[in-house]
Amino acid sequence: MALHHVEAVMGTSISIDIVDSHDRSLIDELVSWFHEVDEVFSPYKEQSTISRIGRGEVGPGDPCLTADVLEVLGRCEQLVVDTGGVFDVWNLPSPNGTRFDPCGYVKGWSVERARQLLVGHGVEDFCINAGGDIALGGLNHDGEPWRIGIRRPDADAVALVLSGTGRMGIATSGSYERGAHIHDPRVDLPSTEVAAVTVVGPSIAEADAFATTVYVMGVEGLAWLQRHPGYGGCVMTWDEQLFSTDLFDSLVVA
Repeated sequence: MALHHVEAVMGTSISIDIVDSHDRSLIDELVSWFHEVDEVFSPYKEQSTISRIGRGEVGPGDPCLTADVLEVLGRCEQLVVDTGGVFDVWNLPSPNGTRFDPCGYVKGWSVERARQLLVGHGVEDFCINAGGDIALGGLNHDGEPWRIGIRRPDADAVALVLSGTGRMGIATSGSYERGAHIHDPRVDLPSTEVAAVTVVGPSIAEADAFATTVYVMGVEGLAWLQRHPGYGGCVMTWDEQLFSTDLFDSLVVA
């Protein structure tokens, strides 16, 4: 018996499909994890750790600086350097009124940790979809590779379909639902050059951050992406052109 659950949390709907287990406690554990992430990392909550950090209320040794928080902050610092300042969570307008918003990394990171939790329990076949940040494992309910549709930016239709088995993360950044909300911190303006970017790779945490980065960089960002082994991507322009890497193309269903 497979398990399926949808949870409204972290400002989105998270869909959890577990094919090869009927242990309901796995769903409970994942739901608890995502609500914990929301309490700690939400920039919409005035007393979340992230909001307090943004207001300068947290100093070294503060008990709110847990291992999870330090892990996220550390990786975000590395991404500033790796992206040449394109991905800079310390220089973004945040819903809490500060200039600190790590959501571009946190959502994918939380899904990656959820994936690790399932694998740690011996689960092989699953799909976790958090508002377009997708972690796949193994095979689908029919014992076949998972198939994931990538939506057209300007219509409620599928532009292409990806097929994958085993461990894979798929992240898409675009203006589908929230408009021009992805900022280029170098100029403090929303990015609007391209319509959408999808990145695939072994870690949804990295794929999520890379999709945001390439979205800001534009088509030229695909060359930057290919410096990261195991990751590929596709850029969709407003005039419906597609630019993609060879790795990405290998996953597209003809």
